[in-house]
Amino acid sequence: MNEFDLIDKLRRRVEQAHSSASSFTLPASSLIRGIGDDAAVIRTEIGKNTVVTTDLLVEEIDFRRDTTRPDLLGHKALAVSLSDIAAMGACPRWALVSIGLSKKIWSSGFVEGFYEGFFRLADHFDVTLIGGDVSSTLERIFIDSIVIGESVKGGAVFRSGAQPGDQIFVTGYLGDAAAGLRLIERGARLQQTTRQLDDYSMSRPSSERSIDHLLLRHLQPEPRVGWGLLLGDKQLATAMIDISDGLSSDLNHLCSESKVGALVDASRIPIDHFVTELCGRRALDPLMLALHGGEDFELLFTVKAENVAKLPRRVDGVPVTRIGEITEATSGIRIAEGSKIWNLEPGGWEHFKG
Repeated sequence: MNEFDLIDKLRRRVEQAHSSASSFTLPASSLIRGIGDDAAVIRTEIGKNTVVTTDLLVEEIDFRRDTTRPDLLGHKALAVSLSDIAAMGACPRWALVSIGLSKKIWSSGFVEGFYEGFFRLADHFDVTLIGGDVSSTLERIFIDSIVIGESVKGGAVFRSGAQPGDQIFVTGYLGDAAAGLRLIERGARLQQTTRQLDDYSMSRPSSERSIDHLLLRHLQPEPRVGWGLLLGDKQLATAMIDISDGLSSDLNHLCSESKVGALVDASRIPIDHFVTELCGRRALDPLMLALHGGEDFELLFTVKAENVAKLPRRVDGVPVTRIGEITEATSGIRIAEGSKIWNLEPGGWEHFKG
C-alpha cells in the first residue's frame, strides 16, 4: 500500500461514517469537500466557504538540515500549504504550525531563524499565525503546517471538474526544483545570503547565479497565490491541483478525480533556460525533470476552450502556458513528442513506493 492507497482507504471510511455521525461531528451538509483534494472546504454562514489544508515535513525525508537554512525551511513549511490553498482557488487567511525538535537544536537558534522565514512569507500574503505546538524529539525535526483560507460560495476549484475539450495550463516553469535537488545531491550549496536572485551583482559568473536560482526554487518555493485567487474568483478554472509530486503524477491525480483522459504536448511544457543549461552540462534530461521532478509548486489547471481568451498572460509576474487538452477517459493520459505518442505514467514522488 502506498500513500495514495491509504488516502483512498481513509476517504472511504470518512464517507461511510457520515451515515452514523453523532451530534459531536461536523454535519455532513457543512462539508463541501473533504479528503481527496488539496484542501477541505467547509460551508459557513457568511457567504464564504472555509478551506483547510495541512502538510507534514520530516527531516531526512522532506529536507536535510545541512543543505538548507532555518529561515528557508520556515518559508517552505508555510509555502507548501499556501500552494494547496491556491490550488483550491481560495485566499489564505490563518496558519497554525507545530514543530518537534531536539533539545540540542532548540538551543542552537534554529527556532528563531525558522520563524523568521515563516513570518516573512506570512506577512507577504497577510496570513496570521493563530496557533500551533512545539514538542521535543529525540533527534529529527518534524513540522506540521496548517493553513485556513476562504473562498466565495461556489468559488472553490476542485480536481474533479475537468471535461473533455478543456485546455490544460501550468503556471511558471517546471523542473527547476528537481534540478535544484540534483545539484544539492551532488554537493552544491547556496552561496547567497539575500532572498532573491535579483539581489546579485551582475558581475558574478552566470553559472553561480543559475545554480543559486535553481537551489532557491527547491529550498524556497513561491506559492502561486495570485493565480489561485484569480482562477477562483473569476471561476475560470474547471479543475486545479498544485504540482508537488510532479506533473506526471499530479495530472494523473486530476484526471482520476475528473474521470477524464489528457493529451500533453511535450514541446509546450515550459522549461526554464537555467534547467536546460544545467542538463546540457550534466547529461540530464530536462523533460524528465519537468515531468517527474516535483516540488515546483506551480498550478496545473484546466479551462473551458471558450474561456481561454479571458486568461491574463501573467499574474504577479508569473506566466502561464497551455500544455495540452483534456480528452475522454478511454483515451488515457498521453504525451506527444513530435510524431511519437506514449502513455504518461505517474513517475513523481511516492513516500512508500516499492
